Amino acid sequence: MRIGMLGAGTVAQAVARHAVRHGHEVVLSNSRGPASLAPLVRDLGPLASAATPAEAAGADLVVLAVGWTRVPDVAAVLPRLDGTVVVDATNQFASLPPRPRIADLGDLTGSEYVASLLPGARVVKAFNTLFAQYIAADPRHEAGRQVLFLAGDDPDAKGTVADLASAFGFAPVDLGPLREGGRLMQLGGPLSGLHVLKRD
Repeated sequence: MRIGMLGAGTVAQAVARHAVRHGHEVVLSNSRGPASLAPLVRDLGPLASAATPAEAAGADLVVLAVGWTRVPDVAAVLPRLDGTVVVDATNQFASLPPRPRIADLGDLTGSEYVASLLPGARVVKAFNTLFAQYIAADPRHEAGRQVLFLAGDDPDAKGTVADLASAFGFAPVDLGPLREGGRLMQLGGPLSGLHVLKRD
């Protein structure tokens, strides 16, 4: 699979490392341009490359892992993503620590808002409840596999993400649609920051 990364921070890098370890091509992008990603591409190896966000969004599957305040700007430069599976790994921080503030989206969940900016995309919420170090680490432990919660409105898209996460070693748990499941997973929800293992 060819996986496009919108963002190249700690979460994006963690997912990218899992992907290349399992034989997937990864296309990284950020706001500073492909040249700024050259050291990271070299570190990831021959399966990694760098491109613009619009080019990265042409991959088979796309991971959105940018700061919340940058989501509208990133969405604005992308082509239509009709049918593309987009993994939304964002959290709706309107401001970051030391004075974190959660963005007020009214009745919308964070992923419903993201989906509204990406018409045609099949959005799956995943990788947002785990701290980056837990995503980067081997998810397989003696006591079980690291649980990865996910939610989405398209069953096939969720299946694609669940299969990929399972291949990485995670134990995917489907929480239902973006509204109900996404609300459990997003900032302020009961599953945000929850790190649990599932016995096989």
